[in-house]
Amino acid sequence: MIFRARQFEYRFPRPALVMGVVNVTPDSFSDGGKYFNPAAAIAHALELVAQGAGILDIGGESTRPGAAPVAEAEELQRVVPVISQLVPQIKIPISIDTTKPAVARAALAAGASIVNDVSGNLDPDALWRVVADFQAGYVCMHARGGPAAGPTSPAYADVVREVGEFFSGRLEALLNRAGVLPEQVVLDVGIGFGKSQEHNLELLANLLIFMRLRRPLLLGVSRKSFIGKLLGSEVNQRLPASLACATLAVASGGHIIRTHDVAETVQAVRMTEALLSRRINHHG
Repeated sequence: MIFRARQFEYRFPRPALVMGVVNVTPDSFSDGGKYFNPAAAIAHALELVAQGAGILDIGGESTRPGAAPVAEAEELQRVVPVISQLVPQIKIPISIDTTKPAVARAALAAGASIVNDVSGNLDPDALWRVVADFQAGYVCMHARGGPAAGPTSPAYADVVREVGEFFSGRLEALLNRAGVLPEQVVLDVGIGFGKSQEHNLELLANLLIFMRLRRPLLLGVSRKSFIGKLLGSEVNQRLPASLACATLAVASGGHIIRTHDVAETVQAVRMTEALLSRRINHHG
């Protein structure tokens, strides 16, 4: 299975990629604007690369439930200087976490390679055309009601089946409507986006089912509120549970783990892979 994002090409199976999160926002749920200043964001990004990040995910708009939308000009001002200064300094792909076609275009023009689209069911054609124009990678995430809607009593008859059907439909539409090839697409089940506690747990427990779509699977659970609801832990106390989800995802065949805690996640993922590679098949 191949994933192509501009000049980058990955062939799976291979060691899972750890995607480090860089929030260039004043109101992120996880770091509260610690890296809003471009110099701080760049320094943090370089630190994540040194810790073993295989991709950097840079975002200028918070997607926490209820977050205020950010104007296009403001989002551009936040992310483009950071991307353009990082590109010459690193050898790994940069992902732009945005729902806006103009921001995606400017970020790719500045040297980003992947568009991480958390818009879910919003009208995607304009964004898809940007991805096609640049032959960029594309993270297709499932979200019901848009990114900042949150889990307002979402209803699914069968969340695993419905998310799988959404992905199949999206892969077809990406190709037919915009010419985005399957090789450019990564799938993300969208933990916490229009999902109840039960839906999140069900998706995490059944990631293996999505392998039949033959596309890399990205998992983003780092520090998310469903962990706090289940375990009663504050944002800065959710690392152990985030690592549990990451190791389970890798054991289920997941390919990219998106996290705020790169060094710890790299350790957990590499240990999981070392153990999986030594499993003996005793059937029969």
